[in-house]
Amino acid sequence: MSRVRADEEEYWHSSKFRAFTFDDEDDELSQLKESKRAVNSLRDIVDDDDDDLERVSWSGEPVGSISWSIKETASGSTSSLDGRDSSLQKGSSSYAALPKQASSYSLSSLFKGRNKLSSFQSLSDALTDTGVKNYAPELRRPKAEYKDYSSDWSPKDTVRRMQRGKVCSLERFRSLQDKLVLLDEAVAGHDGNVITAVLIFLKRTLRREILFRELEVRQVALCHLIHFLRETGEQKFLLDLLRFLDRTEEVALSQYREHLNIQDVEKRREFLKGCIGLPFSAEDTSHIQDHYTLLERQIIIEANDRHLEMAGQSELFRKYPRKASILNMPLVTTLFYSCFYHYTEAEGMFSSPTNLKKTFKIPDKQYVLTALAARAKLRAWGDVDALLTTKNWLGYTKKKAPIGFHRVVEILQRNNAPVQVLQEYVRLVEDVETRLNLATKYKCHDVVIETYRDLKDRVQLTAYKSKVERGSAEEEKIQNILSNMQIRWKN
Repeated sequence: MSRVRADEEEYWHSSKFRAFTFDDEDDELSQLKESKRAVNSLRDIVDDDDDDLERVSWSGEPVGSISWSIKETASGSTSSLDGRDSSLQKGSSSYAALPKQASSYSLSSLFKGRNKLSSFQSLSDALTDTGVKNYAPELRRPKAEYKDYSSDWSPKDTVRRMQRGKVCSLERFRSLQDKLVLLDEAVAGHDGNVITAVLIFLKRTLRREILFRELEVRQVALCHLIHFLRETGEQKFLLDLLRFLDRTEEVALSQYREHLNIQDVEKRREFLKGCIGLPFSAEDTSHIQDHYTLLERQIIIEANDRHLEMAGQSELFRKYPRKASILNMPLVTTLFYSCFYHYTEAEGMFSSPTNLKKTFKIPDKQYVLTALAARAKLRAWGDVDALLTTKNWLGYTKKKAPIGFHRVVEILQRNNAPVQVLQEYVRLVEDVETRLNLATKYKCHDVVIETYRDLKDRVQLTAYKSKVERGSAEEEKIQNILSNMQIRWKN
């Protein structure tokens, strides 16, 4: 043991480098000898045993074999646990010496090339062995490998990489020519997201006049930019672009669209009044005028109805309280509101339904459909009958429905109209098959019986007899028709 320690001291205090003398041998053979002596001295320190001798344990197994390693590991663990228990039981204030765990790997086995299967062939084999725990921290990969970034991409390659979702910097494209080539490549790639990204870059790095001039000859990119500005609400930039392109109607529509952001009713009314003079087309000008007039009417109606509702002077408002304000509502909603609360008012009143119809030129179909829904909701069946009754120039009255009587029946049934009211309008349905279907669906028995009688279909009438209540008036009516000898049945 003392000899080993002495050798170690000699090794660490010795050096293979010597002072320079003219007697030194500079050839490669002298360097090879020095390296060999260093390796031999290291081998002596690591292992005193001769390489040709094989070490054997007390059980007769070669030291370094797999079975020997397992036993040594198990015995080392047991001795470690026993030593820990004994130190805890003693309760000594001094630190207990922890026993070293036996290992199946010796330093000599790492440096010596053994030919046995139980030993390692090289240092790399020992370090990559799965049985050895690796306590070295795993180093992260460089960020450059994840970033996948380069400043040497051409415009075409940059667009392709952007289409694949790669990180690409557009700042390297400094000249106007490079930026336009990049935009053309993005348009050629037919990828809206890439085109928008390039346009945002150009919008940030180019003057407006230059950008507008170049986009004027690139309609695809221009449409993308206009859509992007509308979605993001950059109204001032959009108006400047449209004025540069001399699109006066689009400028007017963009300014008109700003009324949506005005919450105050009086300010919105004044803004709409100012929009009437904008350069709209003739059709759009009439729509703007109607919008202004409608909002003006709504303000008047809302003020009067709020006063009536708060004062409690109207029975209709007490029975059917308003659920919402009429302000900023569409024309059809305003008409329904007027037909519901102001149906009987004179035409000269702003809230009169007929006044609204005349002022805004509401078609007959739309007016009848809206008024019918409003009056049916109130179950005002007399108003429904008057709405669908017309007079000719001779004074004769006639039922007429611009929307078709089949739709009238559906609206009345949706509002729980009685059978007597439904039957009156089911009879007016011209198509026989549709009339039978509606009458059967809504149990209008008299209409079904009269239709089969007019068709002279004895078989269907007899079959329908089983669907009505026994002993009812409908059954008696069917029996009388079947027994009538004057009817010439077709079957």
